[in-house]
Order: sequence, then structure tokens, then C-alpha cells
Amino acid sequence: MDANDADHDRCASFFDDLDGPLVVPAPVIVELDWLGERRRVPARSVVLAGVLDGSLAVEDLTTDDYERVVQLCDKYDDLPLGFVDAAVIALAERFRERIIATLDHRHFAVVRPRHVKAFELVP
Repeated sequence: MDANDADHDRCASFFDDLDGPLVVPAPVIVELDWLGERRRVPARSVVLAGVLDGSLAVEDLTTDDYERVVQLCDKYDDLPLGFVDAAVIALAERFRERIIATLDHRHFAVVRPRHVKAFELVP
């Protein structure tokens, strides 16, 4: 969303090459809006356009997901692992997905998911 960001080109390439929609838990939408406001980039319009055109699929958290979020935040309190990152992990576990699109390797590289030894972090 920010062409001036050092990671813009590799992230844009990742999204251009993506086959199918990117699935995110609903709390990610709020975080993207906040980040866009903070960086003064049009995150809201880009994210909502993706939701409307189907390239971004938003998944609500279930009660089981919230329970897993609590477990993850408690277990990785020393990181600290935040709510949104824990929600991404809970959703990845529910869908048995091993790949997570993130630049936040500090958090996601440490967490050990239930269904695989470690996540593959891209781009």
C-alpha cells in the first residue's frame, strides 16, 4: 500500500503472484486501517476493495479461535504476542495452513503451531 516502503516491491510481487484469495481474520482489517492512518497511505480503500473484489477473504473468529488466542497470548507473553498476531495463528491452525504472509518474523518465527513444526513465512 505504501510505494515508499522498503518492502513494497517484494510484497507487491507476492500479491500479484497469489493464486486465490488471501484469507485474514477479521481483526486484521482493523489493524490494517490503523496502520494506514498512521503511515498516511490509503489502506482502508485498498483493503476494502480487496474484500469487495474477492481477493481478500475475511474470516470471523470462532469461540474456539478466541480460546486459542488466549492460550497463545499467555504462552508467548514474553514476546509479547498481541491479539491480532495470535488471531492469525489461530486461524492458520484451524485451516491447517502452514504459510503466513507477514513481515513480522520476530513473532511468527518463534510460535510453534499445533499442526506443523513451524510456519513458512512469506514473502
